Amino acid sequence: MPLLAALHERFAKERPFDGLAIAACLHITAETGTLVRLLRAGGAAVSLAASNPLSTQDDIAAALAVNHGIAVFARAGIDRHGYYRHIELALSEPSQGPDLVIDDGGDLVNTLHTKAAALLPNVKGGCESTTTGVIRLRRMAAEGALAFPVIAANDTAVKRMVDNTCGTGQSAIDGILRATNTLLASKTVVVAGFGASGRGIAEYARGFGAQVIVTEVDPVHALDAALRGFRVLPMAQAAPLGEVFVTATGSVDVINADHLTAMRDGAILANAGHFDAEIDVRALTSLAAAVHPGVRPHVDAYELADGRTLLLLAEGRVVNLVAAEGHPPEVMDLAFGIEALALAWLAGTVINNTGTLAPGVHEVPADIDAEAASLVLATTGTSIDTLTAAQLAYRESWRIGS
Repeated sequence: MPLLAALHERFAKERPFDGLAIAACLHITAETGTLVRLLRAGGAAVSLAASNPLSTQDDIAAALAVNHGIAVFARAGIDRHGYYRHIELALSEPSQGPDLVIDDGGDLVNTLHTKAAALLPNVKGGCESTTTGVIRLRRMAAEGALAFPVIAANDTAVKRMVDNTCGTGQSAIDGILRATNTLLASKTVVVAGFGASGRGIAEYARGFGAQVIVTEVDPVHALDAALRGFRVLPMAQAAPLGEVFVTATGSVDVINADHLTAMRDGAILANAGHFDAEIDVRALTSLAAAVHPGVRPHVDAYELADGRTLLLLAEGRVVNLVAAEGHPPEVMDLAFGIEALALAWLAGTVINNTGTLAPGVHEVPADIDAEAASLVLATTGTSIDTLTAAQLAYRESWRIGS
């Protein structure tokens, strides 16, 4: 992760988080470990909870706690109560509460506002890593419930391109293949949602030779999918056609009981969205005459009354982190690099009083996005052109015509 390595050296000198407490709720992987060690090098006291109980790597959690001074509250496979209890502990690790927060999906910010509101006065701002989390935060802001400014680290052009489209596209397909060992060539793959992540999944599935159907509720995204050569159908029409289903919408009950009833025998169900709400697992359980857990690692077989069997991957949780290893380090290097730079900018703005930000959701400054991209290009030895003085003058003037 060369970008984070370069930032580690820089932050160790500049100390942008000196004296600050940062509470984070992230997938606890080796890549995340590199990020939180960077925050520590920048002067922060860091507490860390998991953003998904099935994605925690216990060896990484232990190493961070024992060797790097991180207050870690996480364990692989923890139940829902324990999951939220860990988030509360990470928030209350500094007695007065954190100065800054980093979230992945919105559960930490939600818990802070609903169960730990007494800590809110100390929180000056935060960053959110995911599409799902940004959606939740915008709803909070619209209702006037969000008490501090949050940077939508997910919403930069570079992050969406590298993390959502390339990272999710590759790692979601990787998780499906590891779990099932199925051949995608010639199969009909239904991708629910054609945002940045869904587009990546659809493109990678097509690259494996699959016939891809896209389902959407947004006419702009649906048109995008159609213009890229994908078949676009409502889920009700796609359900009896699909052999592999992948949800990537950030919504709930995208695959519901009616869809499950219409699916063919042996259909594979996978979720690439952040929360396990996109596939209605409760409906699937109620439809099943028998459930056979663990027919393969991370594959549960639901035998329906009519003899059909549907295969659910990763219990309906995010398949790329449960059944595979998540995004490759190169992807997370850039995504976490943008987040670290944004958090340092936020600390300087709202804590060191170089500016003010109102409570709400804010975009990452464009120069941070460009800086991260430039730093990554430099680590790969890639050079690009620069504008000449004449080109700059032409771009900045409205008087010069053809």
